[in-house]
Amino acid sequence: MTVPDMDTLAISLQDGVARIALNRPDKANAINLRMWDELREAMRWLTRTDAARVGVLEARGRHFCAGLDLATFDELQALTQDACEGRARERLREHILDIQDTVTAIERCTKPVIASVHAACVGGGIDIIAACDLRYCSEAAWFCVKEIDVGLVADVGTLQRLPKLVGEGLAREMAFTGRRVSGAEAQGMRLVNRCFSNDAALAEGVDEVARTLAAKSPLALRGTKHMLNHARDHRVAEGLDHVATWNAAMLYSQDLREAVAAAREKRAPVFRD
Repeated sequence: MTVPDMDTLAISLQDGVARIALNRPDKANAINLRMWDELREAMRWLTRTDAARVGVLEARGRHFCAGLDLATFDELQALTQDACEGRARERLREHILDIQDTVTAIERCTKPVIASVHAACVGGGIDIIAACDLRYCSEAAWFCVKEIDVGLVADVGTLQRLPKLVGEGLAREMAFTGRRVSGAEAQGMRLVNRCFSNDAALAEGVDEVARTLAAKSPLALRGTKHMLNHARDHRVAEGLDHVATWNAAMLYSQDLREAVAAAREKRAPVFRD
């Protein structure tokens, strides 16, 4: 399976695990418009590639992500110029909605996506990891909703997703103050699933989780992600009805037969891509 070659991301695929790395280390992986677009394309590739069963979103260089590249503001201004102020604002709104969609693409991806965070995770980095299914970090990691300190309202998903992860009070505190949250505190507030002692332990721990997921039924993984996302945004009764319909269609699969056969034969199941 061909792995896409991108300017701002580095992608590899091995043993069912796709590694998608932010790859602007000289800019502390600050996000420009190209990176937003490539992130969405990487998620499309992950969804469409049967051999990729789980994605790991990581970063090269000293930091995970320094947030939005400030040059992006000039780029957006140039793209939205118009003699009519109303049309210029309309274009800007369209671009903001498009950037929001690049992050939502992580949720829209049918495969589980794991965030592996080291050092700084700022602004747009929070947007990205909040859309992931699982989040892990090292003790050296730190998190900051920085938009408040540059006179902005965070507009790419943090204010919508963070309260569902850490609770309303903590999300408001982070968004209003812009203070740094350490890796250990991030675990305590449930922003991350686990904080590892160092970057090496983080890499090892994330790899173990990714390989564990890659060995599961791909059909069940995709269905579980879909149902969890649906349940988050709907009432319990609606979620139960939705999963009943899903399993009425998907329950009697090759994966189910393989899992039952493996249990009877006392061996590990082997699922098709």
